[in-house]
Amino acid sequence: MRRRAVDSRRPGKRRYTKRFYRRSNFIEGLSVTEEILSPHSITRQLNDQITLAKALVVIAKESNNPQFAWELSSKIRNIQLLLSNAATKETPLAAENSKIAIRDMALLLYEAQQLHYDSATMIMRLKARIQLLEEQASSLTDRSSKYGQIAAEEVPKSFYCLGVRLTIEWFRNSTSKTELKGGSQVADKLKDNSLYHFCVFSDNIIATSVVDNSTASNSNNPDLIVFHIVTDEVNYAAMDAWLSMNGFRGVTIEVQKFEDFSWLKASYVPVLKQLQDSDTQNYYFSGNNDESQTPIKYRNPKYLSMLNHLRFYIPEVFPALEKVVFLDDDVVVQKDLSPLFSLELNGNVNGAVETCMETFHRFHKYLNYSHPLIRTHFDPDACGWAFGIISLI
Repeated sequence: MRRRAVDSRRPGKRRYTKRFYRRSNFIEGLSVTEEILSPHSITRQLNDQITLAKALVVIAKESNNPQFAWELSSKIRNIQLLLSNAATKETPLAAENSKIAIRDMALLLYEAQQLHYDSATMIMRLKARIQLLEEQASSLTDRSSKYGQIAAEEVPKSFYCLGVRLTIEWFRNSTSKTELKGGSQVADKLKDNSLYHFCVFSDNIIATSVVDNSTASNSNNPDLIVFHIVTDEVNYAAMDAWLSMNGFRGVTIEVQKFEDFSWLKASYVPVLKQLQDSDTQNYYFSGNNDESQTPIKYRNPKYLSMLNHLRFYIPEVFPALEKVVFLDDDVVVQKDLSPLFSLELNGNVNGAVETCMETFHRFHKYLNYSHPLIRTHFDPDACGWAFGIISLI
């Protein structure tokens, strides 16, 4: 009969569960952020222990065990100090120092298991903690989305300075003011329906330049292209100066500002009155004061600009043109667009690309179907269409 091997372990030595102490999962060479995100890193283990220990501190106090609650609080402070020092020095946690902290906390958590605290109370506390963390995560996600949009909309300093310098150049150089006009020959081109007319409504100089250049570069006949640029009064001088300094393969370019349109009045354009309304402006510029859950992309302040709504009044902007293609300022053209001008629209006012791949592009997401006229004349499941490129007659 084989003899049983001698157990060399010391009497009374505790074996800790894998939940509290994972000896083999120390990861060297990770940054503080990487350690927090890694499910098996030292930092993640310590944070998990802190979360569980905080719940046990409350339960220990309610169970009249202040000594154990004090011991847990002391270990929590020690671990937090360890993590804080690592974050301050921007270095990963040292495995040797962290082993002691993890082991000591694991001892206390094991002891808490032996005290057999009420399971229902423990579950309730942990659920409350999870709910709090979920609310914090949701708040941070929303904040990140808002900050991301602000960052995306901000104009880099170099671009802002470009606009200022171009404005100064425009006022200094009188020839740049008339360069785009080009006399009667250019004026005739602006109304010649045998040419290819494109329009862009934007206050972004660089973006407009990209649209113009990409269209001209990919055109088989750039000399037949006429660009009609509409901007605002603030950016008019800079836009005019920039486009006059660049040839764009010989395309004809006209720059206007919508403030010069005599027909653009609140009595004729209801949206203009709405854009000037203080409640509307507060809706787009208010922070977290709004109690509604409107997605942030629908609260973009750019919608307060008349340039964003002017596309609905293209026949009034260009009454002499029979067909014009509208290009958004975030479009980069990659092929010749002249075939769009021979496109048969079959009597429709405009031709555009349908966006029916997602349900939120259906009409019922945009229109108020409680109104009887809208309910009668518009199909709620009809598709919306993309504004990026529109062919109009």
